[in-house]
Amino acid sequence: MIKRKQRIPLRDLSTMKPEDREAIEKNAMNGQVFNIFKVLANHPALTKRWTPFAGHILSKQTLPFRDRELLILRIGWLNQAEYEFAQHELIAKRGGVTDGDIANLKEGPKAKGWSEHEAALMQLADDLFENSVASDATWATLSKTYSTEQLMDAVFTVGQYNLVSWALNSFGVPLDDFLPGAQKK
Repeated sequence: MIKRKQRIPLRDLSTMKPEDREAIEKNAMNGQVFNIFKVLANHPALTKRWTPFAGHILSKQTLPFRDRELLILRIGWLNQAEYEFAQHELIAKRGGVTDGDIANLKEGPKAKGWSEHEAALMQLADDLFENSVASDATWATLSKTYSTEQLMDAVFTVGQYNLVSWALNSFGVPLDDFLPGAQKK
């Protein structure tokens, strides 16, 4: 992974208007506000409007957990988004994605061990990253097992995490303390 320089500081949430701070703190997990949200707190209006969409992609969409995480990890890897990859590697492993899966997704769709469907997921991320469109072959393969809603959610998952990867990389969001590779304070 490419190390990024922090360009936007972590916002001290105590300096925010109460309603803006509450909007940021709604994204806390186990009482912890992750660094992505401490950086996004520098633009509360954007964060308030972006989080409903992000919430759909992360937890309210139609894709199986494994498929969603494979897509997120692949686009994070393609973008060399250290923060995104580290966060979702942890999430994915908690949900059963293996070290072998992680190694395979770094290789991409041609890695040994993927099912036809999983290889098509990898190819979808690659297609969108490289060409901004799913190829006919990728679409046909995913259409064998996915509904129209799932096909749409797959594209939006890659798009959402491509956008997030760009932001994380450009802003230089530092890894949260609990993530492997984080600079401990």
